[in-house]
Amino acid sequence: MEVKLWNDKREREMYDSFADLFAIIKATEKLEKAYVRDVISPKEYETECQKLITHFKTLSSTLKDIVPSIERFHDTHKMDCQVALNRLVTSGVPATVEHRVAAAISGTTSAAIVAECVQNFITAMDSLKLNMVAVDQVHPLLSDLSASLNKLTILPPDFEGKTKMREWIARLSKMGAADELTEQQARQLHFDLESSYNSFMAALPTAGT
Repeated sequence: MEVKLWNDKREREMYDSFADLFAIIKATEKLEKAYVRDVISPKEYETECQKLITHFKTLSSTLKDIVPSIERFHDTHKMDCQVALNRLVTSGVPATVEHRVAAAISGTTSAAIVAECVQNFITAMDSLKLNMVAVDQVHPLLSDLSASLNKLTILPPDFEGKTKMREWIARLSKMGAADELTEQQARQLHFDLESSYNSFMAALPTAGT
């Protein structure tokens, strides 16, 4: 006899989302352990980890009314994935990014500012993926990112991220608050953010430098 877990399409989609959330947490746990054991390279780890973090943020935002606590979801399903919880919920960035942030501490560089830049980059990119494309949604995120980049003394004035954010902020300032980016504009902005983020990470000093 077949037992259904749902009564309608909405309930089925909810259980599908639960399954996706469960899978993301489990996959992150396995990825973290593989990285610690040197089974995968740091570059491969960072790429895959960032994907999982992005998917997690998108899904947890969608489920926030049904699953207000990821920790409770984790405990209820007896997942035993504390490392994944730390990465997804507490840190929000790959371990490789944390390592570069730590390496960036010097007399002229604040790790807190580096972490702020990383978080602002990720928040802006995630918001676009969540289709938050109205000017009054995008402009504050880019302004915060631009401000945090300008605090970082290791970045030159003509750093790609600084110039691109200034250009986008100037463009958005000419639009109305309720105006929205077109699909093409949103795609270009995400590309510019991703490119600037990669340049930013490459500009950070590595351990021992």
